[in-house]
Amino acid sequence: MGAAADLRIRRAHPADAGRLAPLFEAYRGFYGRDTEVAAAGAFIRDRLQQKESVIFLAESGDRLVGFVQLYPSFDSVEIGSIWILHDLFVTPEARRKGAALGLMAAARRLAESTGACGISLATAMDNTSAQALYEGLGYIRDHRFYHYFLTLQGREPGEGP
Repeated sequence: MGAAADLRIRRAHPADAGRLAPLFEAYRGFYGRDTEVAAAGAFIRDRLQQKESVIFLAESGDRLVGFVQLYPSFDSVEIGSIWILHDLFVTPEARRKGAALGLMAAARRLAESTGACGISLATAMDNTSAQALYEGLGYIRDHRFYHYFLTLQGREPGEGP
């Protein structure tokens, strides 16, 4: 990978789905999911075409090296809109070279530009590098609420998001 100077962050378009699918599958693989590149590409394309999510891409030269995906939502207590940062992934060779910081900055700009009251995210309890990134950017770990997930559609327990 080249120097951070050639790193570009841009918003994804539906036409990027095929190119993003292998990286999305690497992200899913991190969470133990089987590879389904065609399904991943269709999922990404559908979210973007239907304007159900916003994805920012990190590119270095002609290579895609990372992405962040956010979903719009609402916070009833704050009576405002929020963004759920659901997916963040940077290829191993591009880590610690500014891609994650650039993607997180793009996510924040999106939230600010849309008047959102905040960004919500979750990460695995053992993903200490992600936790350090988020906390270094001012995200505060929630100690007031437990988060729960109901698994549906015949999935095994523990196969949540």
